[in-house]
Amino acid sequence: MNSLSRLWRGELALGQAFWNWAVFGGLAVNLTTSGLFLVLMMNGHPVAAFIAGYGPSIPYNIVATVGVWRAAGHHRGDPRQADLARAVTIAGMAVLTLT
Repeated sequence: MNSLSRLWRGELALGQAFWNWAVFGGLAVNLTTSGLFLVLMMNGHPVAAFIAGYGPSIPYNIVATVGVWRAAGHHRGDPRQADLARAVTIAGMAVLTLT
Protein backbone atom coordinates (compact mmCIF):
# COMPACT_ATOMS: atom_id res chain seq x y z
CA MET A 1 0.00 0.00 0.00
CA ASN A 2 2.95 2.30 0.58
CA SER A 3 3.91 2.22 -3.12
CA LEU A 4 0.33 2.99 -4.11
CA SER A 5 0.27 5.97 -1.74
CA ARG A 6 3.57 7.19 -3.10
CA LEU A 7 2.25 6.81 -6.65
CA TRP A 8 -0.89 8.82 -5.82
CA ARG A 9 1.18 11.61 -4.30
CA GLY A 10 3.56 11.69 -7.28
CA GLU A 11 6.55 10.70 -5.16
CA LEU A 12 7.76 7.95 -7.50
CA ALA A 13 10.25 8.58 -10.27
CA LEU A 14 8.51 9.33 -13.55
CA GLY A 15 9.89 6.20 -15.22
CA GLN A 16 8.67 3.98 -12.41
CA ALA A 17 5.22 5.59 -12.31
CA PHE A 18 4.86 5.41 -16.08
CA TRP A 19 6.32 2.00 -16.91
CA ASN A 20 5.50 -0.02 -13.79
CA TRP A 21 2.11 1.41 -12.92
CA ALA A 22 0.61 2.89 -16.08
CA VAL A 23 1.99 0.61 -18.79
CA PHE A 24 2.59 -2.82 -17.27
CA GLY A 25 0.16 -2.52 -14.36
CA GLY A 26 -2.48 -0.97 -16.60
CA LEU A 27 -2.19 -3.76 -19.13
CA ALA A 28 -2.34 -6.45 -16.44
CA VAL A 29 -5.37 -4.99 -14.68
CA ASN A 30 -7.28 -4.12 -17.85
CA LEU A 31 -6.60 -7.40 -19.66
CA THR A 32 -7.65 -9.37 -16.59
CA THR A 33 -10.85 -7.41 -16.05
CA SER A 34 -11.67 -7.55 -19.76
CA GLY A 35 -11.30 -11.33 -19.68
CA LEU A 36 -13.59 -11.56 -16.66
CA PHE A 37 -16.08 -9.29 -18.40
CA LEU A 38 -16.18 -11.51 -21.49
CA VAL A 39 -16.49 -14.77 -19.53
CA LEU A 40 -19.30 -13.43 -17.38
CA MET A 41 -21.16 -11.94 -20.36
CA MET A 42 -20.92 -15.20 -22.29
CA ASN A 43 -22.34 -17.02 -19.27
CA GLY A 44 -25.33 -14.71 -19.00
CA HIS A 45 -24.26 -12.52 -16.07
CA PRO A 46 -24.28 -8.97 -17.48
CA VAL A 47 -24.47 -7.13 -14.14
CA ALA A 48 -21.59 -9.13 -12.67
CA ALA A 49 -19.69 -8.63 -15.94
CA PHE A 50 -19.93 -4.84 -15.70
CA ILE A 51 -18.94 -4.87 -12.02
CA ALA A 52 -15.96 -7.18 -12.60
CA GLY A 53 -15.00 -5.52 -15.85
CA TYR A 54 -15.12 -1.90 -14.79
CA GLY A 55 -15.13 -1.92 -10.98
CA PRO A 56 -11.40 -2.53 -10.54
CA SER A 57 -10.11 -1.08 -13.81
CA ILE A 58 -11.59 2.42 -13.69
CA PRO A 59 -10.25 3.25 -10.20
CA TYR A 60 -6.87 1.72 -11.11
CA ASN A 61 -6.68 3.76 -14.31
CA ILE A 62 -7.52 6.95 -12.41
CA VAL A 63 -4.87 6.32 -9.75
CA ALA A 64 -2.21 5.43 -12.33
CA THR A 65 -3.01 8.49 -14.45
CA VAL A 66 -2.96 10.85 -11.47
CA GLY A 67 0.27 9.28 -10.26
CA VAL A 68 2.01 9.72 -13.60
CA TRP A 69 0.67 13.27 -13.92
CA ARG A 70 2.01 14.22 -10.49
CA ALA A 71 5.32 12.41 -11.00
CA ALA A 72 5.73 14.31 -14.26
CA GLY A 73 5.28 17.53 -12.31
CA HIS A 74 8.25 16.57 -10.09
CA HIS A 75 10.42 15.30 -12.96
CA ARG A 76 13.79 17.07 -13.04
CA GLY A 77 14.83 15.86 -16.46
CA ASP A 78 13.75 16.85 -19.94
CA PRO A 79 10.30 18.48 -19.68
CA ARG A 80 9.34 16.89 -23.01
CA GLN A 81 9.59 13.47 -21.35
CA ALA A 82 7.18 14.59 -18.65
CA ASP A 83 4.74 16.00 -21.20
CA LEU A 84 4.96 12.86 -23.34
CA ALA A 85 4.40 10.60 -20.32
CA ARG A 86 1.32 12.60 -19.39
CA ALA A 87 -0.11 12.52 -22.92
CA VAL A 88 0.58 8.81 -23.50
CA THR A 89 -0.84 7.85 -20.10
CA ILE A 90 -4.06 9.79 -20.62
CA ALA A 91 -4.53 8.39 -24.12
CA GLY A 92 -3.63 4.86 -23.09
CA MET A 93 -5.83 4.78 -20.02
CA ALA A 94 -8.74 6.23 -22.01
CA VAL A 95 -8.36 3.46 -24.58
CA LEU A 96 -8.02 0.76 -21.92
CA THR A 97 -11.02 2.06 -19.98
CA LEU A 98 -13.31 2.41 -22.96
CA THR A 99 -12.53 -0.94 -24.58
